[in-house]
Amino acid sequence: MASSAESTFPTLPHLLVNISPPEITKRRSTTWSGFRGETVQITRHTQFEYGFRAPWHLLIAAEVAERYDGESFVEGLPRSTLRDFTHKLTFVPAGHDFRGWQRPRALTHTTYFYIDPSGPLADPALRFEEIEFKPRLFFYDRDLWQTALKLKSVIENASTTHRQYAEALGIVLTHELVRFNGDTEPHQPVSRGGLAFWQQKRVAAYVEEHVADDIPLATLAELARLSPYHFSRSFKRSFGLPPHRYHATRRIERAKQLLANRERSVTAIALEVGFSDTSTFTSAFHKLTGETPSYYRRRLD
Repeated sequence: MASSAESTFPTLPHLLVNISPPEITKRRSTTWSGFRGETVQITRHTQFEYGFRAPWHLLIAAEVAERYDGESFVEGLPRSTLRDFTHKLTFVPAGHDFRGWQRPRALTHTTYFYIDPSGPLADPALRFEEIEFKPRLFFYDRDLWQTALKLKSVIENASTTHRQYAEALGIVLTHELVRFNGDTEPHQPVSRGGLAFWQQKRVAAYVEEHVADDIPLATLAELARLSPYHFSRSFKRSFGLPPHRYHATRRIERAKQLLANRERSVTAIALEVGFSDTSTFTSAFHKLTGETPSYYRRRLD
């Protein structure tokens, strides 16, 4: 289970976001393997100030954040006086200054994630500690937000959450941050153009051979001799689509070929290309082509 007793992450007060006056806050945190998560609630409609600067990255997820007045600042960006930043994220790279003040209109509820750049949660292949992250103030990214919400649940249920799950989410978060930063890892293990020709050929052939099967990402990555994370990025550069969408496209293309044979029913074709029923097949076919399988078949006349 995730607990502060299992972590070597520093607990000195100045390494956390400082909020003044402190008596208007309700804070709850948990730590593990170079990562700390902290939920903070403002309990009174009182003007307050905040500040942070430390050798750790800070990701802020604001679930409730409305103010009558105030200002927020992240070093390297213009100041913001945005009044409502509910469901917004902020990222403060290690060593950057973050500060501001506000007169709350709603009682603020925020989650802070403190990430050690050289911590053990980061995949060594990312060279996470070498990346020059860009500061971000009041943005939204769906995948990053969803991961933050899952981690918030870990903080709130630390006594019942398995440590392995918490650490897995921490790993996902580091990958999400790298992705959102603009895919800027140094020393890429693959060319900037994507997969090598032999990798493309091998993976494409496997997909065609198993087009009706559920193909795990790890299986395709192993064929290309890459980690799943780097494979996904490189595959998209080469094919223009993520692996799962490419697979779905090839499945529908196979279905189109089979629909030309009018002796085969739509139901039989759906099963042959890997769908469990006709309605799921029809929905997937329409999503990619804008037509139903039956209409597509009639157009072949």
